[in-house]
Amino acid sequence: MSKARVPWKAVIGGSVGNLVEWYDWFVYTSFAVYFAASFFPEGDNTAKLLNTAAIFAVGFFMRPLGGWLLGRYADRKGRKAALTLTVTLMSASALLIAIAPTYETVGYFGAVVLVVARLLQGLSVGGEYAASATYLTEATPRGRRGFASSFQYVSMTAGQLVGLGLQIILQNTMSTEALDSYGWRIPFVIGALGAAVVFYLRRNLLETEAYDEEEREVEHQGRGTIKQLLAHKKEALLVIALTMGGTVAYYTYTTYLTKYLSISAGLPKETATLVSFCALFIFMCLQPLAGGLSDRIGRRPLLITFGIGSMLGTVPLMTALGGVTGFAGALVLSLIGLIIVTGYTSINAVVKAELFPTNVRALGVALPYAIANALFGGTAEYVALWFKNNKIESGYFWYVSACAAVSLVVYLTMRETRDAALSRAEQASEDVVTARV
Repeated sequence: MSKARVPWKAVIGGSVGNLVEWYDWFVYTSFAVYFAASFFPEGDNTAKLLNTAAIFAVGFFMRPLGGWLLGRYADRKGRKAALTLTVTLMSASALLIAIAPTYETVGYFGAVVLVVARLLQGLSVGGEYAASATYLTEATPRGRRGFASSFQYVSMTAGQLVGLGLQIILQNTMSTEALDSYGWRIPFVIGALGAAVVFYLRRNLLETEAYDEEEREVEHQGRGTIKQLLAHKKEALLVIALTMGGTVAYYTYTTYLTKYLSISAGLPKETATLVSFCALFIFMCLQPLAGGLSDRIGRRPLLITFGIGSMLGTVPLMTALGGVTGFAGALVLSLIGLIIVTGYTSINAVVKAELFPTNVRALGVALPYAIANALFGGTAEYVALWFKNNKIESGYFWYVSACAAVSLVVYLTMRETRDAALSRAEQASEDVVTARV
């Protein structure tokens, strides 16, 4: 199995689009410290960030709708068509943020424009995750799926790194006043242009064999419907439960980390950004290694390792991070957290795709995952800031540990998915091998 070839053209094509999608998604949080006052001038810094974090969370609550609509679209019209549509929506949302008027110009109407843009982003990302996960999994032969699908988080993290890298460049070439005034718009303009390029790249992708097979043999009405999804209720609930701990931990050690190091630990913004950049780069490089390992030993061992590590390690790690005084200590502790999270991020996409049949695979991954992210991932930063604002910041650390504990129970009881057949052709091949034995 391990000798099967990786279809690099499909992996790179799907991942490049995912990079731009998540660059736009994460750059909002990366630059929130600069544009928060432009839309919410009243209150202290924490209050302003709470307002922008609330708008960030709004985008997550559109993800279930995006998961349903675009997951259904991917199951009916194809993975390629869905990938092209999601990047188009993301380009439009980035452009909206880039031109959003400030409070000084039009009052709170500028904040309304931000909300609309975040709603579009939520709709897009709600479908992007499933379309990308399904495409990468279906386009890769069994025995290399863990490795190939890990590039979803490679691309997601690369998108964030591009955003953080751009932030570092702007921090060192522009004054704080210029960044607060207009510099924060630059990354959103770049995101909109990048999405236009990816639109062209995705139009040249090939459809997956599993979907083509389904297209030939099954009527459209039977694909991507809620009725079909309800026939797999156990798997849908499993996706929600196994996502819960992972998504909270991921957003804690990625999007929230820079703010935490800056606001709570008291590190300069520039130092906090550099810590996040270096830690995320190493984290990105670990994803294919862990994904490849899952192809050899299975998915469950990695998930269980993450669950135990996050449940027991979050409180001491975050407490220690709150007391760091320099770059080195912050980097080491951040890396420990991200290494633990790798047990989830490297394989969560392939595990979910392997749970469902082709006719409802994209919707089965999209909708339950989007619901879990709306409830836990999208609210993570807001919950963390709420705890801080109420002078009980450590309560958030226990919240993350509790979410991981719930998911750990699922990891311990779920079935192994590594050897699942994703198409009739694979199942037929498996049946022939079994008959010979």
